[in-house]
Amino acid sequence: MEYSDTIRIEMGKQKRIALVAHDGRKQDMVNWARENKEKLAYHFLCGTGTTSRLIASELSLPVTPLNSGPLGGDMQIASRIVEGKIDLMIFFWDPLTAQPHDPDVKALLRIAALYNIPVATNRATADFLLASPYMTEDYEREVIDYSVRLRRK
Repeated sequence: MEYSDTIRIEMGKQKRIALVAHDGRKQDMVNWARENKEKLAYHFLCGTGTTSRLIASELSLPVTPLNSGPLGGDMQIASRIVEGKIDLMIFFWDPLTAQPHDPDVKALLRIAALYNIPVATNRATADFLLASPYMTEDYEREVIDYSVRLRRK
């Protein structure tokens, strides 16, 4: 019996983008979003707590607000990734400041890697993602089906 160990997930032309920023990086995220407002306006946005509110109010972009990271927002985004409701994530994290919810941040990044979604953790990578021709094209990403791999062992 042959098993396929990958699942294909279709990402439409309009991507579902999660926006996350630690406290020390929120203004950096707002500045970046302002410079990329036209491109971001084409996509569906969601974000954690204050980050989503700042972008929505300062840039008049529709952003679906979730809880703040320490109150479960990171886990809400991880859940949406698992459900196939987020296509990529822009996460401006602060690598020099310990976060009270570091285990949640680690879990979010683990889920993003597990489900093979593009993740930008800094401005340069975010710029490269937005400049990619895949941002406005259909794209099919492959996700390893670990349950199949485990059954084979």
